[in-house]
Amino acid sequence: MPHSHCGGQRFEPARVHHQYFHIMKKLVPATLFFFFLSSACLAGGIKKPAVAGAFYPGSAKTLAETINQFLDRVQIKKQDRKILALISPHAGYDYSGSVAAYGYKVVKEKPLRTVIIIGPSHYEYFEGISVYPQGAWQTPLGNIDIDAELADALIQQHAQISFFEPAFTREHYLEVQLPFLQIILDNFKIVPIAMGRLSYEDCRILANALLEVTEGRDDILIVASTDMSHDYPYAQAREMDIVTIEELKKLNGESLYSKLVSGECELCGGAAVITALLYAQDRGSGSFKILKYANSGDITGNKQGRIVGYLSAAIYRRGQMDKENIDRLNQRQKKRLLEIARKTVDAYVSSGEKLEFSEDDQLLLKHMGAFVTIHKQGKLRGCIGNIIGRQPLYLTVRDMAIQASSGDLRFIPVSVEELKDIDIEISVLTEPKKVESADEIEMGTHGVIVKRGNVSGVFLPQVATETGWTREEFLSNLCERKARLDPLAWKDKNTELYKFSAQVFGEKHE
Repeated sequence: MPHSHCGGQRFEPARVHHQYFHIMKKLVPATLFFFFLSSACLAGGIKKPAVAGAFYPGSAKTLAETINQFLDRVQIKKQDRKILALISPHAGYDYSGSVAAYGYKVVKEKPLRTVIIIGPSHYEYFEGISVYPQGAWQTPLGNIDIDAELADALIQQHAQISFFEPAFTREHYLEVQLPFLQIILDNFKIVPIAMGRLSYEDCRILANALLEVTEGRDDILIVASTDMSHDYPYAQAREMDIVTIEELKKLNGESLYSKLVSGECELCGGAAVITALLYAQDRGSGSFKILKYANSGDITGNKQGRIVGYLSAAIYRRGQMDKENIDRLNQRQKKRLLEIARKTVDAYVSSGEKLEFSEDDQLLLKHMGAFVTIHKQGKLRGCIGNIIGRQPLYLTVRDMAIQASSGDLRFIPVSVEELKDIDIEISVLTEPKKVESADEIEMGTHGVIVKRGNVSGVFLPQVATETGWTREEFLSNLCERKARLDPLAWKDKNTELYKFSAQVFGEKHE
């Protein structure tokens, strides 16, 4: 088996379902089969380490000393903002341990009670999402309990989420993260999750499930375990990893998925990273920060042969000002608004009827600004909204759905024949706040209003992620294309800039 910088041997997942699983399912009644499967994995209640002494030191003393040395070498400014998710490499410590230390240094001593670790199944191919349900995982530093209540709640969320034991038997993506967590945190539990394939649908399913089961909790961290490009010459590896990092900065899971499928980007834990991006976006992600990037050539000094890339990055929640000025919609409320928008568009386009709805949900009754965007096969088909809420949110969504489908003068009205081909996206907005400097605007987090006299224009936050523009490009295009001003008018002291945040969700992502 050829050598790999993942820390030992490189394995490709089998391309058929595990034969043992199917044979046993035929021989044993279903209830007894799943009992047998759980018992096989959880015998004694403790999952023994599979790669101790190979990917990391097998001695508790040496392991602790190694990790503390990694952490001591990291010089990084402490962040008070909430970290929603980490991206962390999973190769052997000789290769990626120094990179992983950057992520764990920024979460050291944070008040975390559960760490959800998501990664790829390197050794077993399977369909769907596997959640390890109960017991404990062992490293030379001791045992870590599974958050069985949270794991069970996840499994109950969707038929695609279950427990497939072979996904964890030899797996290293999770095990190499655990000793770092044991050094930096006290009194925490874990939820191990393995993803069997790169499927955007599965990523969205898992992200939605995570949102549901973690709602109201501020003591949870997501760790997406992944390495970057594999087995390219040094210069090509760096070039590909730079493209991937620029894509990650957009905080756009769907765009990243497309580029992973096309081969423009490479992440062995791509599904885990996409899931983390989707989850963080809906939880209020504000910025993506690269903590450390290096590849095996940088670390070992040997830049010949096959190179593997490693990244440590953090996804932070929005700043304090933004958090104080936004009422977060839960999944049920989002689904209700999408239902109102869809029914409204279908009825208005088909018959010209403006439907009436009634609501008793207090957040949907609150006056809030909102935009409704319609896409057809990935292309814009209409977008209209109100920045300032002048009526209950659910009515704003209804009325903007009509305008987006029939009143956007850039397009002809949506036809009955098109209804089956369109998808609807809703952006619920915070109240705009005037900024004194463009430096206060975060790309991918803030939408912006530019105003000069009686002339104004607006871009929603997702414009930055969809285009990949820098802040300067974003503001220049806003001035020129939306407000019909000089492209550099945003630099003028007579031009006013206002920022706002948005919760963005849509039928395509539900």
